[in-house]
Amino acid sequence: MKSSLLFFILFISTCHFLTEDSKIKDVKEKSKKENFADDWAALSKYQKENELLMAQGKKEKSVVFLGSSIFEFWKQKRPEYFSNNPYICRGISGQISPQLLVRFRQDVINLKPEAVIILAGSNDIAGNTGHVTNDSIMDHIKSMAELARLHDIKVILCKYLPVYAYPWNKDIQPADKIVALNQLIEMYAKENKLTILDYWTPLVDDKKGQRAELTVDGVHPNLAGYKIMEAVTEKAIDEALKRKL
Repeated sequence: MKSSLLFFILFISTCHFLTEDSKIKDVKEKSKKENFADDWAALSKYQKENELLMAQGKKEKSVVFLGSSIFEFWKQKRPEYFSNNPYICRGISGQISPQLLVRFRQDVINLKPEAVIILAGSNDIAGNTGHVTNDSIMDHIKSMAELARLHDIKVILCKYLPVYAYPWNKDIQPADKIVALNQLIEMYAKENKLTILDYWTPLVDDKKGQRAELTVDGVHPNLAGYKIMEAVTEKAIDEALKRKL
């Protein structure tokens, strides 16, 4: 009788531990899946690069380029522009303005740059995640600007590049909406004494799109387009670094 009781207790205990082990394993597996699936803002993309930069310490006159494919492709086409300067590219193709805001602490604040260039809004307008108003885009841009200033980072806000049509969403007519967004960005920058970086004016054609000789698809610049952007970017960076916070 005693041996039977002892066997029963051991059996129950073993089942309990097996169940607990199974639960722990399930939680770990679920956590792995959720961590991957929940990386909506692609925080993992630059995580290791950021860790290396932070280990090296703050660089003088460093500038973070925060945006989407325009910045990401820029580094791909002209890597020397970034490697020959204290410039940190943090562009991720396809991202909308709230994703940039989610990344702002990791990809900007933690790197302690002298300045940040914020280029946001086109993917929102393109309808990558549905209809988004210019006011919503501005809310995200304002939040990023306020966070930067709170951490003594000088802010450069970009007037977005002209786009007449998006190849992946031809139902959208973005030209006038980009003009309107740029007006809001410029107004906010002037009211708050922030530097404006105008990418729209030097690239625009008579249809409020990009000049054909400067773009690969009407949205993204080619090498010639990026070289024009470099010239206006340098002027804006010089202006921003001279500004008092």
